[in-house]
This record gives sequence, structure tokens and C-alpha cells, in this order.
Amino acid sequence: MTTGATATAVTRAVGSPQTSTLRTSTLRISTLWREFAASPFTHPQIPYVGRAGQRAGATRLPRHRVVADVRAYGAKGDGSTDDAPAINRALAAAGERGGGTVTIPPGTYRVDGVIRIAHSGVTLRGAGSDRTKLYATKNLTELIGPYGSRYGGDKSSWSWAGGLIWLCPQGRWDSLTAAIGERAWPFEGWTGNKRDEWSTLTGVGRARRGDRTVTVQDTSKLRPGQLVLLRLADDPDRTLLEHMAGDGPGTKSYDWAAMTKLTSYVPYEWPVRVTAVRGRKVTLERPLPLDVRPEWDPRLTTLVTPLTGSGVEGLTLEAVETPQSPHLLDKGYNGVAFQCAYDCWADDVVVRHVDNGFGLIAASACTLRRTRVAGRGAHHPYYCREGSHDNLIEDFVIERRTVPAPPAGTQPHGINVEGLSSYNVWSRGLMEMGTFDTHRGMPFANVRTEITVTNDGRHGGDAIAGPLYGARFTHWNVTVTNERAGLIKIDEIAPYSATVGISEVREFDQIDVPDFTGELHARLEAYGSPETIRPRNLYEAQRALDRADAVTP
Repeated sequence: MTTGATATAVTRAVGSPQTSTLRTSTLRISTLWREFAASPFTHPQIPYVGRAGQRAGATRLPRHRVVADVRAYGAKGDGSTDDAPAINRALAAAGERGGGTVTIPPGTYRVDGVIRIAHSGVTLRGAGSDRTKLYATKNLTELIGPYGSRYGGDKSSWSWAGGLIWLCPQGRWDSLTAAIGERAWPFEGWTGNKRDEWSTLTGVGRARRGDRTVTVQDTSKLRPGQLVLLRLADDPDRTLLEHMAGDGPGTKSYDWAAMTKLTSYVPYEWPVRVTAVRGRKVTLERPLPLDVRPEWDPRLTTLVTPLTGSGVEGLTLEAVETPQSPHLLDKGYNGVAFQCAYDCWADDVVVRHVDNGFGLIAASACTLRRTRVAGRGAHHPYYCREGSHDNLIEDFVIERRTVPAPPAGTQPHGINVEGLSSYNVWSRGLMEMGTFDTHRGMPFANVRTEITVTNDGRHGGDAIAGPLYGARFTHWNVTVTNERAGLIKIDEIAPYSATVGISEVREFDQIDVPDFTGELHARLEAYGSPETIRPRNLYEAQRALDRADAVTP
């Protein structure tokens, strides 16, 4: 990028300072932002997330034509009839016809089963979250069966998986539920229950983080519009994991071999759409999240048939109110789950009295907009795991619980990310409870920006799941209402990270120490001064750079 283009792009992205509540003299453009705008795809502390969300961050959600009304399939909306079979018949019919929108008129619809969006191009649309309510009477343990952990112990995987509205392709749903029924606890991601449902399309040549065009060995199996998986395996020296952590000095002495849960997450699998094929050059929808090196056996591969272009809109899912379960023993009164989903969305959706709110499980390039978690308190209000990448959660709310927490054994986590998930964004949020839960499993390159939080939650994660943070975590313009630092001020714990424009805070309650020794190369700017730094919203500023055509990977 040229110097002139940088100046223009910074101005467009930052915008004119608003002086209605703050005097112009108190506002300033971040030094880190200026650095980033000059080198957006290779900045050491800040990730490029300007294309996070469905359709590379498109602000408009798809509007499929209306093809069905649930009442035509027998739904009553009287609050007493089980309307789940009728709603699912309508959704299945829409999918079998090639897609479309299924509408749910105003009313209360009792559902005694899982609502499943299993076909691409299908939208379930209520009349608004204040007018259409699904009242869920059963949990996933009752409906599907007990779900243990593939890592052993007596935990319930319904504590972090599945939803009473579940967006998941039909084939993947069938294989998952069959494995649960057989008590053969599965991997839940992009390549099947045993991570073996893939085949090589082509090998990939050496490339750098931020490149969008790569050189491949063979393009005969590639075409524009195709969804593929970039697969990076690790070498015996664990240099891929070191790279995810920033290649800092402490990564060499870290005991990667002891982190058996973390190493089970490798290979790293990143789904992306091909946009162009020219000779041996392939252009991708998003910039590469990591370097591509020969020692990691880089490939473009197939993946299980994903769900694409589907959404849920304009409704409330309210579970029957029950006491919150002890930690990790959730029964599965869960809200909305996206699994093996790409370019999908939720808009104007409220979940109430749930164990877990909105889940992204091997889900990428999805947008959750105007969502809310309310009621008696949730274990994971928002969770992002099992290799979920490039998602956008914006205009979200976690309400303060309506009943006191049970006396012992529960944990409110907040906005969770784990399991090598990367390049996800939480933007414009209000958290009346919870925390910025980074749940080990070394997620990296995630952004939380323009959020107000009462920081009273705690993080989780097994010790054998590895570091809390990989490289390029960024917390940008965060107001903390109760002065607690934990998991928000991360300049002394996260490698190659940026903490910019957060409230003045202090350490108390759960206090962590760095996973890596030596210099972390973390940055702290505008400490104690949220709302004074510009740009106000890091994601939106990066989007403005992209729209200005000032940056080209």
C-alpha cells in the first residue's frame, strides 16, 4: 500500500470523530491502527478480520423466497400442541425443493423435539423475536441420548454441543447422532467422526500468511465457487503449533508433547471458497490465516458436505425453566447450534433459560446478528469450538441472570473460543455477566471489539488442552464495569497480542500466568481510556479498508 493510499484509507476507516460526548482533543487515532493499515495482512499483533462473517462479511443477509408456512404443515401455535413435527416437515420440504424461506407466524409454538435445518438454502423466519416463540419442553439428553466426552471422564458433551434449533447438514447429523447412540463419542468437525472423511484435491506450494493466491500442484479438481479445506499437519518438532503461537522464544521450550488434547486438534482445517483458477494459481475468498510451509504437508482437500446459505431469523427459543446443572453436566437445554455450516446466519434471535446459547461447532464464515441470551443463566452463552473460523457475532447481548446461581458447581463463561478456532470477531456487545472466555485449546487471531462487560465469569479448559492464547488476539475498545482485569487485559499473558482502549482494571478472582516464557511481544495502548481511541470498532475499520480497495493481499 502506498503512503497516500494509507492516509486515505485510515481517514475512511476511522471516520470523523464525534464530539457530542467527547471533546475532539480527547480523541486520537491509534498508533497500532496506523501500523496495521500500512501492513494489514502481516501485522504481528493484529489479525486481518475484515472478511469475517457470511459471504465475506456482506452486511445484507440473503432473502430467500417464501416457499412454506408452518401452519400449512399442521403447526397450531397454540402453546399446547407439539409443533416440532410440523415445523420440521416444512423445513424438509423446502430443502427438498431446492431451498427457500419457511415462515412461522406470531404465536407460541410448543416444540417437543429438535428443530433441524438440514438443507442448504433454507431459512426459518418468525415474525420477530417479540412475536414468535418456540417453547422447548425437552433437552437433548432426552431427545438424542447421553453424550459423553471422547476424552473420558463423566462430562456431558451437551455442555458444549448441539442445539434445540440445530443447523447441520443431513448426512453429518445422521453420522453424529448414530455415533452418540452407539456411545462412540465422535469428533464433530469438518472431516467426520474419525476425521477420515476427506480426500486430497491438490498439494499447495509455500505461501505467506495474508496471501490470497496460492500455487498448487494440480487444478484439475478445482473450480471457482468450490468450498475446499486447507489442511495443515504438524511435524515432529511441533513447528505448526509454534507458528500459531507466534514463533516467539517461549514456544521452543513449551512442552507441546504433554498437551495431548491440543495435539488431537491438529491437523488445522480451514474451509474457504475458491474464487478463481488460472493456470496453477488459485485465488481464495479470504487471506491465508497462517504461513504454508512444505514441512506441514499442505493440501487442499474435500470436506463433508457442508450446510451453506441457511439461516434462522425473528424468533425466541425459550426452554422450560429448570435449575442450571452442575458444571459440565448439562442436559442439553441448548439454544441454536451451527455445525459444519458455512455462510449461514442468525438474525433477531433470542434464547432464554438455556444451558448453552449460540454454538459454533466446526462452523465458519457465519454471522450472528442481533442475538440475545436471557433467563436463568447459561453455562456458555456463546461458544466457538472444534475448528470454527472467520465468524462474526455482532450486536449481541448477554443479560444478567433472572434467578440466583445455584449455590455451587456452575460456571458462567461468556463469549468462548477454543480448539484452534481462529479469525472470529465479537463486535458491539453488551455483557451484563460472563467474561471473554478463552478456553484453552490455543485459539488464535480472534478479535473482541466495542464491548461493555461486567467481568464476573471464569474461563475453563483442560490443562492438557494447551495454551489459553495463540498469537494475534486483540481486545479493542472494551469498557469493563467492575474493574476486573482477568481475560480482558491480556498484554502480560497472550503472545503477540494487542490490548487497546480498555478500562483501567485490576487483578482479582481467577488470575492466570503466561503459558510461554520470555518476551511475549504483546502491545498495550490507550490503557484506561476506552471510547477515546480511533477507530472505535476494529472490525468495522478493517471493513472500511477493504471497501476502499486500499488493501490487496
